[in-house]
Amino acid sequence: MKTLLKLLAMLVVAGLLLLGYSFVPVALPTGEAVSFTRPDARPPAGMRLSVLHTGKMFSNAGFAYRGGNLLEPRVFGMAGILVQHPKGNLLFDAGFGSRLEEHFKTTPTLMQLLSKYETEQTAAEQLRAAGIEPASLLGVVLTHAHWDHVSGLEDLSGVPVWVTREERDFIRSGNPDSALARSFGALHYKIYEFTGGPYLGFASSLDVFDDGSVVLVPVPGHTPGSIIAFVTLPDGERYALVGDLVWQREGIEIPAERPWLSADMVDNDKMAVRRWIVHMHHLSQQFPDMVIVPAHDRRVQETLPGLEKAQ
Repeated sequence: MKTLLKLLAMLVVAGLLLLGYSFVPVALPTGEAVSFTRPDARPPAGMRLSVLHTGKMFSNAGFAYRGGNLLEPRVFGMAGILVQHPKGNLLFDAGFGSRLEEHFKTTPTLMQLLSKYETEQTAAEQLRAAGIEPASLLGVVLTHAHWDHVSGLEDLSGVPVWVTREERDFIRSGNPDSALARSFGALHYKIYEFTGGPYLGFASSLDVFDDGSVVLVPVPGHTPGSIIAFVTLPDGERYALVGDLVWQREGIEIPAERPWLSADMVDNDKMAVRRWIVHMHHLSQQFPDMVIVPAHDRRVQETLPGLEKAQ
């Protein structure tokens, strides 16, 4: 029966996609680019960034961005990004956790029928293998609170979870998209405000360490409290951790939003998502050395440094 339901679901989704599908990349109108000054940053020696691969989901380019090829396989990476700083270590998103099978049951039925996943070591396991006790983390900064970004929180008990007030309210709202985060009960939420001024065209910002090395900006749209994190390392490498603003790098490069069916399912405010995608497209054009890191593009994630194990 489950196999039959899965087949029927696949046929329905395929039919819906094909009804409004274009087989060439569908670019958003970009308008005229605005020039920005590169912000000053003074990252301290010893600061580093590492990727923690926690799992994979398997899909295709047609589900990743409008105009993507339905026959082109894509691996959606599930990962955390660790930023080590002399003032404290921050983990951006928690990836898949140790009880993923149970967590996956909180997702929509259609996703459960159509999705296939594969687990890797949890973020907590990888931290310990590197000699970093999870409890020592300054916090886990959520780009947003969807299930695949919070699953690993259960293995990081007691670690502060950094969210905006809007995202904390989204978690508490009863919205089914934040059901897993809500099921964890009273997590140690740290609510932060964007107390800094404009940054790269964003109206406000938070300079986490007061040295320009890690700057958070609000991008409400995918969820009410979604953020982007800009990270600058001592060697001059710059990264933009864009969360689920787009799922794959083509979303910023073309630029293109998610296919309409995917966007309807996961985006809280599609118009806002479009505006931020275009904004990030302009930034990436002006600063081509800045590495755009979508939360689910395994190709990009595999170019990032891994977390070295303790000797």
